Amino acid sequence: MTGRWDQIEVQRDRVAREMGPPFAAGDPRVAMLYPSPYRVAMSSLGYQQVLGLLRDGGVAAERVCLPDDVAAWRATRRPPLSLETETPLSHFPLIAVSLAYEMELAGLIEVLELAGISPLRADRGPGDPRVLLGGPLTFSNPLPAAPFVDAMLLGEAEDTALPAVMASFEATTRDGWLDAVHGLPGGYVPERDGARLPPLARASDARLPALSRIRSPDTELADMFLVEAERGCHRTCSFCVMRRSTNGGMRLVGPDRLLDLVPPDAPKVGLVGAAVSDHPKLVDLLRTLVDSGRGVGVSSLRADRVARRPDIAALLRRSGARTLTVASDAATEALRKAISKGTREEHLVECARQAGALGYEAFKVYMMLGLPGETDEDVEELIRFTLELARHARVALGVAPFVAKRNTPLDGTPFGGIKTVERRMKRLTRGLRGRAEVRPTSARWAWAEYQLAQGGPEAGLAVLDAVHAGGRFAHYKRAFAQVDPASHRPWVAHDLAASR
Repeated sequence: MTGRWDQIEVQRDRVAREMGPPFAAGDPRVAMLYPSPYRVAMSSLGYQQVLGLLRDGGVAAERVCLPDDVAAWRATRRPPLSLETETPLSHFPLIAVSLAYEMELAGLIEVLELAGISPLRADRGPGDPRVLLGGPLTFSNPLPAAPFVDAMLLGEAEDTALPAVMASFEATTRDGWLDAVHGLPGGYVPERDGARLPPLARASDARLPALSRIRSPDTELADMFLVEAERGCHRTCSFCVMRRSTNGGMRLVGPDRLLDLVPPDAPKVGLVGAAVSDHPKLVDLLRTLVDSGRGVGVSSLRADRVARRPDIAALLRRSGARTLTVASDAATEALRKAISKGTREEHLVECARQAGALGYEAFKVYMMLGLPGETDEDVEELIRFTLELARHARVALGVAPFVAKRNTPLDGTPFGGIKTVERRMKRLTRGLRGRAEVRPTSARWAWAEYQLAQGGPEAGLAVLDAVHAGGRFAHYKRAFAQVDPASHRPWVAHDLAASR
């Protein structure tokens, strides 16, 4: 187990390897908390975007992340420290949290407790920091986080984050600050609003694109400069929070603007967005970046676009990409039609053919099991079709259980069942053994994610109980089972009863 000094040295070494503008100390100060480890936090474009906007607005925003090893850090008996000045988290007057994923709620609880701050808002006093939450999770269901924060900014926070933060220092009382946040677009105050969520805030197009302020070799996307090529999505996939009806469609950033933002010394560029391959100028943009000698990554490739525009796969391969990744999202074409996914078998076959012909080491296909209406016969059809893809390239299936999200047409769809999904995962793995790789995601933890995706504040309190009990799946299952079914939405209560 590493000691106190080792933990601090790791943090210092990471900061020393970063590339970006120097930090300017001063007042007011705010902690930007990401409740996952550094390698994840610094790969988050939204986190970096808000960090940069606060600093541009004169706020000394300092980063705090969940330790890589919570148990090891706890053994040092030292609180989480900011990366910039090694200030304890509890010493900041305001903590701004970016929450991207339901299960990161456990990380928020852990890091607050490591700091000596009660995770529950009701247990904090006037001397404790105020806690403001935003991030991608606010687009779907932020209610499980409600017991732990003073206020939230729902939706795109570029136009609201700075006013909310500054109001925290300008208001003479907590109530005055809550009044200010409540009056902002997307401003939500749990103790006043209960379960009534306001409409999502939408940032002005002048704020686009989000981009990396800091590059680091110690992230999931090492040394890559990230920039938004577009925001939102014009498609209508019924399982996706980023579908047209949620965000108003697709907002494009022009190639000239994007290229002007790329630092001359950036060896790799990541084009980020929910539907980057739908950008009408993507091929031109890729060609310019590749011709400049840079590596290029794209966050989302639609199989129909890659099939129809073969230059996309060819240029990415020239840039050094070793895996061509697309999404099919469902086991069969009939299921894809049912969820309004426009990908057809012919598109996937053509992508596999391109991957093989261009020398990609792998053709990766993301998909879900447990969609409504899925049967064992669909899994058999998936095996057959995957073997057809494997004739053209080495195939890897990234398989995740379907989790219904709020603000989508499939909101409220019951979870497919842990045993059912696990059985189908095993059948898929057996059927493809030696001929295609299957990379499954845990059905058990997907079930826990589902409880949070569909639950309310009581689901967040169950996470608190589970973390205190030890944080294993058995603790989560027990904690969710003890939630009052009357406080759940009906389908969640039914699924809880079925899982016992």
